[in-house]
Amino acid sequence: MQQAIPYRTWQPIPTTSRIDAPPNMDKLDGDKTTNPSDRLRNLIKENAVLVLGRRGCCMCHVVNRLLQGLGVNPVVYEVEEEKEVSVVEELAGISGGDDDRRLQFPAVFIGGRLVGGLDRLMAVHISGDLVPILKEAGALWL
Repeated sequence: MQQAIPYRTWQPIPTTSRIDAPPNMDKLDGDKTTNPSDRLRNLIKENAVLVLGRRGCCMCHVVNRLLQGLGVNPVVYEVEEEKEVSVVEELAGISGGDDDRRLQFPAVFIGGRLVGGLDRLMAVHISGDLVPILKEAGALWL
């Protein structure tokens, strides 16, 4: 008899929830006086392209493949399930929260501005505006 494989086969990383953290994130994580909202704000400001998403999300994988196909190496911040609500609230505060669209994962920030999720990123790409935005943000040099 075959045994079913559980949906969650990955082990959570207890120390960090990021795969590709920028080199200066150790300094930010070690500073206990900085609140999490300021750390997330600094992460958004310091990186040309930042993708926030759920761990193991297929749409996050599609966003990463699209950006890598264009020659961009985005910083990926993977949010664990327990912290999703607090991260969404922080992002709503950072991005203004007055937008009529609901913040969802993956959230793509280019040049410190929220582009949106996979659907908005694909729409910008299809319209031909994504490459100029990436060049303006300093993520592409071509």
